[in-house]
Amino acid sequence: MSVFDEDLFLTGLAQRKRTMGADYVEKNLAEADDFTRPFQEAMTAWAWGFGWGDEVIPAKTRSMMNLAMIGALGKMTEWEGHCRGALNNGVSVEEIRAIIHVVGIYCGAPQALECFRSARKVLEAEGRL
Repeated sequence: MSVFDEDLFLTGLAQRKRTMGADYVEKNLAEADDFTRPFQEAMTAWAWGFGWGDEVIPAKTRSMMNLAMIGALGKMTEWEGHCRGALNNGVSVEEIRAIIHVVGIYCGAPQALECFRSARKVLEAEGRL
């Protein structure tokens, strides 16, 4: 018995690969085991299929929203992945900086500094700094 809708999973898988990169997604799914696979599959269907599959909000805007929300939550490992995804979705370095400024205004300077550290790591690895 499947815990997710196959169509949403396929929609989500395609969007997840476009945003996060096919290599990253395939590695993530290949490393899933019996313990983590159901969650990986459900999140691919739910977050990427249902959430990102809705075309009302463009992928670039969703990426910008994610950076702000994940930055506010302080989940920096996820933030780095979504920073790479944001670049893939056309978010500029200047827009990333502006998003971090907003995180700093609403969540405090320490959290903005964490975002800047993570952004620098990603942007340097991607040859953007």
